[in-house]
Amino acid sequence: MKARVLWVENVKFLGESGSGHTVIMDGPPESGGENLGVRPMEMLLLGMGGCTAFDVVHILRKGRHDVRGCELQLEAERAETDPKVFTRIAIRYVVTGKGLTDAAVKRAVDLSAEKYCSASIMLGKTAEITHDYEIVEA
Repeated sequence: MKARVLWVENVKFLGESGSGHTVIMDGPPESGGENLGVRPMEMLLLGMGGCTAFDVVHILRKGRHDVRGCELQLEAERAETDPKVFTRIAIRYVVTGKGLTDAAVKRAVDLSAEKYCSASIMLGKTAEITHDYEIVEA
């Protein structure tokens, strides 16, 4: 996997993924930015959320469950001193579908957390990660 980050100006950077997608990263005005993009640590949190959401949807669909939506609500706390690593991350999955069972959703969340989501497993080396879920009938 490769990526490239190009400094644009001030504290604005353009990130380009190896697959050719780009994203703007920028800081707040008090850090010299213009608030025109996500912060790098926000990108890290979003990436982890995308990784585990992908797993949960994939596992449920592979099990032939009628999943129709998956929203993650993530909340993270960071250390107060440098390096300001994530120390706690709470993930709430809101999974929508027809006839989804508690056992199926719990299994998908657990498999992602314990086996498949490399991003959350990696971040779990410095942060306490909790998982919670809600099932919404479509």
